[in-house]
Amino acid sequence: MGARGRPRGFDRDAALEQAMDVFWARGYAGASIAELTEAMGINPPSLYAAFGSKEQLFKEAVRLYAETDDACTLEMLEGDLSTRESIAAMLQVSARSCVRPHKPAGCFMTLGATNGGPETDAAQQYLCDQRRDMASRIRARLARGVADGELPAGLDLARVTAFFATVIKGMSIEARDGADIETLAAVARSAMLGWDAITSTQG
Repeated sequence: MGARGRPRGFDRDAALEQAMDVFWARGYAGASIAELTEAMGINPPSLYAAFGSKEQLFKEAVRLYAETDDACTLEMLEGDLSTRESIAAMLQVSARSCVRPHKPAGCFMTLGATNGGPETDAAQQYLCDQRRDMASRIRARLARGVADGELPAGLDLARVTAFFATVIKGMSIEARDGADIETLAAVARSAMLGWDAITSTQG
């Protein structure tokens, strides 16, 4: 038996994708239950029956984003590309994903919950944890580069990781402010121009 209030033919996956886009565009604090339910094609009782709470819906939306829209970015860190090529590819894919047609501008992981009252603390922390996971994967790729002899032993991995994670976050803000793909791709290329200095153990 379906949950009370849930419409016939309810497609949970499709509803979740619609909710993801609302959270992505409005942020956790800015996305009202009315706006979410309108986008999802359900009523408030159906939302709570299917997802439990707004916070739980948000977390599921974040996981969906990580598995779909954001997955291609971190996939660039896998495979047989050199460390430099992997990081460059990651930045370029991130630039493109920030201005995807028919999707909100910017990165959901960066923009989905940046401020708000105490009621948003859990959502903010959840996204912070996701961003830390992204940084840990960048760091792991750099560490592999050190192990493979592509990068110097003793490299400050935390510093280099923070640099590239900050570039990704910055491109997201620029995209939300209206930057186009040409601009963001140029930012990604510019970040790589300093590769030798950034990955040096000197200075």
